Amino acid sequence: MFKTLLCAAASAAFAFSPMGASAHDTAAGAVAKAPPAAPYKPVSSLVKLPDFLPGMGQLHVDPSTLPAGPFLAYDHDGKLVSTIYMIPLSLMKPEMKLDNLSAAGEKVDHVDVVYNAGHPGVEEPHVHVVLWHVPADQEARVAK
Repeated sequence: MFKTLLCAAASAAFAFSPMGASAHDTAAGAVAKAPPAAPYKPVSSLVKLPDFLPGMGQLHVDPSTLPAGPFLAYDHDGKLVSTIYMIPLSLMKPEMKLDNLSAAGEKVDHVDVVYNAGHPGVEEPHVHVVLWHVPADQEARVAK
């Protein structure tokens, strides 16, 4: 299943969310700087998490799209660096396709898929599908 997920994410065209969030696609300018407009809210205002998560950044999400997102991730300067989907393993099915994920109107430089055992807001095991809008050598902008 992980191999299928990796292949699907890597070949994604990033225009549509399989989790029903396509109605939340936004123009690049509207979300390029934090904070994004409603309906997005800081994740730290919804669950017990810090305002800035090392390795991810400052996260904003439309609460109606939980648990999967998309989450908009910003660096310390408020610049959008990635769009993140947090997909619970319980929702993953063999026929599930993760191509054409929405990427907040920004160009995607590369994709990471990372397992997470759970955290506040998405307590069950899940995968983070991270659509990076910055080159890999600039990911450190959210490292600490």
